[in-house]
Amino acid sequence: MSRSQCPRCLRPETHCLCPLIPQLDSRTRVLLLQHPSEVNHALNTARLAALGLINAELIVGEVFEDLPELLNQPGYQARLLFPGDDAQALQAYTSTDQPLLLVVPDGTWRKARKLLHLNPLLAALPRVTLAQGAVSRYRLRKAPGPGALSTVEAIVQALQVLESPTSFEALLRPFEALIDGQIAAMGEEVFQKNHGGGDS
Repeated sequence: MSRSQCPRCLRPETHCLCPLIPQLDSRTRVLLLQHPSEVNHALNTARLAALGLINAELIVGEVFEDLPELLNQPGYQARLLFPGDDAQALQAYTSTDQPLLLVVPDGTWRKARKLLHLNPLLAALPRVTLAQGAVSRYRLRKAPGPGALSTVEAIVQALQVLESPTSFEALLRPFEALIDGQIAAMGEEVFQKNHGGGDS
């Protein structure tokens, strides 16, 4: 028998995160393009980001037919949040800057690259990236290297830079509750054995 699910955050109703999800406004528009394999992932952080930001949209798919319209939003300049040799480090808006439409592919690195491959318009966007050295709070997934963040963490960090001094930390509350719940479910001993290991 399957557990009943919250239709909004897609968590089991007994672990609904909706009370922790803020409603934050941002000058930046965030467009999340989620690979279908992420939709039912227990830690679907892109969904949390989309629910917590008023000026955000989440679209699931592999090939996005309406990408030209999605990227051409009046008043915004589209940028792809993804590393690359020519990626520019994000900087705070000045008073005259046009706000960004921040396009964020969501999936494993391999799946995110596949989204770029299948959607040439996406791959052609100017890229922006986060400052080096960010440490993820994501204690349950082995990061491919330092600075690898979950989707919601990357979005929070990007918005904190662009819209400084506005804080978007509240977006991380449901994410942290989600991780604490997963750790509690597996038990401290199993967590330490599989994910503990200190700061090596």
